[in-house]
Amino acid sequence: MKKNSIRKSDFKKYHRQLILKKIGIAGQKKIFKGKVLVIGAGGLGCPLIQYLAYSGVGCIGIVDDDKIELSNLSRQVLFTKNDIGKFKTKVIKKVAKRINKDIKISIYTKRLDNSNIDFILKNYHVVCDGTDNFKSRLLINDYCVKNKKVLISSAINKFDGQLFHFDFRKKTPCYRCFMPKDPPNDVNCESEGIMTTLAGMAGSMQANEVLKSILDINSNLIGKIMIFNSLNSDFRKVRLSKNPDCKNNHYHF
Repeated sequence: MKKNSIRKSDFKKYHRQLILKKIGIAGQKKIFKGKVLVIGAGGLGCPLIQYLAYSGVGCIGIVDDDKIELSNLSRQVLFTKNDIGKFKTKVIKKVAKRINKDIKISIYTKRLDNSNIDFILKNYHVVCDGTDNFKSRLLINDYCVKNKKVLISSAINKFDGQLFHFDFRKKTPCYRCFMPKDPPNDVNCESEGIMTTLAGMAGSMQANEVLKSILDINSNLIGKIMIFNSLNSDFRKVRLSKNPDCKNNHYHF
């Protein structure tokens, strides 16, 4: 096989993607070599993992310690009623392998914390945060800042979504600059509610940012927050500023 070639079956499978000038065969090979960790296998993680698998991302890690409940089935698109009571990570691994038998799936059926974060995150190029609480988001952010990872984070609530793309290999503010500490009242979709389609929108947008990072396509979202509302179809980007009191300032360039 020539250096710049791929298998005939892959060429046919990914043809619609690799004929794009910004991707090509070279770009598709980068995607094959991509190592992406998804933390949270819920409403955000399901569409995110689904599109990463369909796109051909070669290695996907999944972190979640929850079991599937009936209330998950309205928005967590990789699960069915037959999966209730099973661990999300184990079900998604089987589904993702059915989508793409060539990818490697590693699962971590545990809650991420200070004792295991280095072991789990250290070998991945891109980290995707789909957790539903600020404590986890800040933990993930701080590790990625310190270790110069790419972090793509999303959050959803009611009809609203937020998307961040941090590349800590470059000079950029971090999530803690935006949210220095846990708010007194941490909210999530269990208490506040969620529009079903919003999860799919946000997870797909995360996957899009992942592919741009793998392909070295400059994202105009780096250092900004995208805020979108699924009720009014409003999208806007706001530039983030470095917080001079951020605890991670000594890691920023």
